[in-house]
Amino acid sequence: MKGGRDMKVGVLSFAHVHAGGFARLLAAMDGVEVLAADPDTDLAAPGEVRGKDFASRIGVNYVDTYEELFAWGPDKVVVCSENVRHRQLVERAATHGVDVLCEKPLATTPADGAAMVEACRAAGVRLAVAHPVRFSPAHLAVREAVRAGTTGEVLTVAAANNGYMPGDRSRWFTDPELSGGGAVMDHTVHVADLLDDLFEGSPARTVYAQTNNLLYEGRAAVETAGLLTVTYANGAVLTLDCSWSQPQHHPAWGGLSMQVVGERAALEMDAFDQKVHGFSETARAAVELPYGVDLDALMLRSFLFGEGSLDVTDGEAGLRTVRIVAAAYESARTGRVVDVT
Repeated sequence: MKGGRDMKVGVLSFAHVHAGGFARLLAAMDGVEVLAADPDTDLAAPGEVRGKDFASRIGVNYVDTYEELFAWGPDKVVVCSENVRHRQLVERAATHGVDVLCEKPLATTPADGAAMVEACRAAGVRLAVAHPVRFSPAHLAVREAVRAGTTGEVLTVAAANNGYMPGDRSRWFTDPELSGGGAVMDHTVHVADLLDDLFEGSPARTVYAQTNNLLYEGRAAVETAGLLTVTYANGAVLTLDCSWSQPQHHPAWGGLSMQVVGERAALEMDAFDQKVHGFSETARAAVELPYGVDLDALMLRSFLFGEGSLDVTDGEAGLRTVRIVAAAYESARTGRVVDVT
């Protein structure tokens, strides 16, 4: 906070499905004043609430343009726009000298991601990427065990990050001109970020990927399923299912799980399995009641106030995950193993 006043935090766009959750959490924080702008409401899906109406629904102040929001003088901003618009909004924040937390993926191409990192470096502002799963107690326990040598050298990691097809809620997710890609773009980066943290200093080297859009055939112009094999400099091999394979009737949007196999031990984690499972007689359907920590809240408080022992993902790490995604698309296109560059 500057001069004892509340910290001003701007939310740029409600396009992403996480935008509302972030805005609500920010508005509930002591010492934080929130202002949102969402001028691109023409891109909303039928029945999707955006703009001023959505801001009113979640109880945050609103202005019609990004110019008005930056004139307000934010201390920090959170970018939740369509993927291809991340660069222009991050660079605008850098121009105004404002720290920025950008929704994942950082960018749709390595060139855009590198430009964003350089713009923020040159302006002396902080660039962070919204990867809340780093704050999962399950991931932190795995990281502690690996770094303590409990597992020995890590040999393989088998991971899955599945979920609903988000195009039913926000249609831009399935428009390649706005999203940059489908399930691979959407769901590779969370696991890639966890391994970037787990294998500190040992980056991804090669990627082999296969994709298809058999799931939701005819409803998406992007791939809806993907399977990646990624090799790392330390010799570890990741296999990742990043598909939008969670059915709409499932009680949860999706999840992220990993099995880490080392020379001396195997570790299993589920980042979102802090739930009570049951069955609703009224709804005649399975239910899941979550409990435990709120990963988004931990990430936001780390970004805003530096709370906790773990820092939010920085722009350089976000760029490394974008390079893995780019290599995956090239591999799927060519049928070959592709170097991560």
